[in-house]
Amino acid sequence: MSRVCELTGKRSMTGNNVSHAMNHTKRRFHINLVKKRFYLPEEDRYITLKVAASTLRTINKKGISTMVKEARKNGILKK
Repeated sequence: MSRVCELTGKRSMTGNNVSHAMNHTKRRFHINLVKKRFYLPEEDRYITLKVAASTLRTINKKGISTMVKEARKNGILKK
């Protein structure tokens, strides 16, 4: 399973490790994913999503129903 947020589509980034001698080696910056269960009152069911920790703050602000609608509209979430 890939490291992608199921609501926002955030992915891992790439960059470089830079040593004191300025040698560059490739590395990845992984996102902080959390597997979380949410209740959707409109559909009267629970869904389990892998979301970024920063997305949890957005869910608290906007609401899970709004976030799921936006993700479905943008084609990120398919259900």
